[in-house]
Amino acid sequence: MKNDSKFQRLEQASSQPKLVQFYWEGKAYTAYEGDTIAVALFSAQVNHTRETPQSGSPRAPFCMMGSCFECRVEVNGEQNVQACMNLIEDGMQICRQTT
Repeated sequence: MKNDSKFQRLEQASSQPKLVQFYWEGKAYTAYEGDTIAVALFSAQVNHTRETPQSGSPRAPFCMMGSCFECRVEVNGEQNVQACMNLIEDGMQICRQTT
């Protein structure tokens, strides 16, 4: 299967991490245990995680270190979760931030 993502996982000398399943907007995806939510969404080729309330323009993870807050998503019903600062967990329900 061709991976069109601009982000590529580096090969590791150790064994392959465990896969976990998460849901983006109700659709099932897999990610590696230990990945952040942002990395899992990039790997799933999600192109944006929220829209700005003022103009509706799309936003996505940018700084990947918790400073810009552009990566906010809703996780298991909790809003304003920073995707770059939280690890993906098995069964997570993740939605686009709406407010």
